[in-house]
Amino acid sequence: MASEPAEGVLAGMDRWCTRIEQTIVGLLGLAALAFGLVQVIGRYVMPHQAISYAEEVIVYLLVWAVMITSSQLVRRNGHVRSDLVLRLLSPATQRILEIFNCVVAIFFLVGLCWYGWQVVDTSLLLDERSSSVLQFPMWVYYAALPTAGALMSARYFARLVALLFFYDGSLVTAGHIPQHEATLLADEADIQTVRT
Repeated sequence: MASEPAEGVLAGMDRWCTRIEQTIVGLLGLAALAFGLVQVIGRYVMPHQAISYAEEVIVYLLVWAVMITSSQLVRRNGHVRSDLVLRLLSPATQRILEIFNCVVAIFFLVGLCWYGWQVVDTSLLLDERSSSVLQFPMWVYYAALPTAGALMSARYFARLVALLFFYDGSLVTAGHIPQHEATLLADEADIQTVRT
């Protein structure tokens, strides 16, 4: 029973991190939409007032939003992966494979953070800027890579801890099962029950 308070703290931290990430992604998307709207209106209504660097800013905002969202995909187990074989395995074997998956992902993401930071550091050293009128410092754009790696690492680490110490079976879901497949699986289970 000592694990219940720790589990509650982890769940609370997860909820707050999720809210913060979703809020930031929403604001980035809203800002990209605003830049796009201003650019379109400027281009057709007031061409002399149009922003020449709007597309560049939109790309920067959306790349940051996508990279932050990748952490949410780890949380929801939504990253693309082959789960056909995983569905055929026992729950205990699925748990072992999920633990292995988390460890491999953490190692990969630590490398992503390391090399991503090297890109940011090089960009800072060279004072690299965009070629547009904006002269945007590229290290800010490149920083999305190590940031996403750190966020995903934290999510995979939390998932690994949950799989090792707070396992209840709900953490191992072999991907999304579409409704038509779930119906077929339920029908097959009913047929197996009738046969026995």
